[in-house]
Amino acid sequence: MFWIIASTVVAAFMAVTMIFVRLKAAKQPASVKKIILPPLFMSTGAFMFLFPVFQVDWLQVLEAISVGVVFSIFLIRTSKFEIRNNDIYLIPSKSFVFILFGLLAIRVIMKLVIGGTVSLGETSGMFFLLAFGMILSWRLAMLYKYKKLEKQLEY
Repeated sequence: MFWIIASTVVAAFMAVTMIFVRLKAAKQPASVKKIILPPLFMSTGAFMFLFPVFQVDWLQVLEAISVGVVFSIFLIRTSKFEIRNNDIYLIPSKSFVFILFGLLAIRVIMKLVIGGTVSLGETSGMFFLLAFGMILSWRLAMLYKYKKLEKQLEY
């Protein structure tokens, strides 16, 4: 029970941090580097799978990444860019905070349900994959939108 509470507190802290990072990012022009780096940095967490306790079956990998991609739809829909002063800016969404905390609540509920039948290590691995699938697909969609606007700037 301690680990469920501790991991939920950490996830909530990360969600709050994401909100502040996103609000700060909206004040500066976006760039390809700023879009690509977060999933690249997060990918280092995959080293956890070197340890047997965190390893999951391929079906669980597919399930976790698929759920992450589905969750990313909400983030993709609220991530919009605009051109200002010959630069591309991310427009802050008022619903971003609610979406992030809603996704956090769903993940906690899922963790409580899955945690009863799946070991802590496997659950950790699956939720890493879920988060990575969500961030990667969201950032790829952002990159696509950014590149589309960048082409408009070239004209």
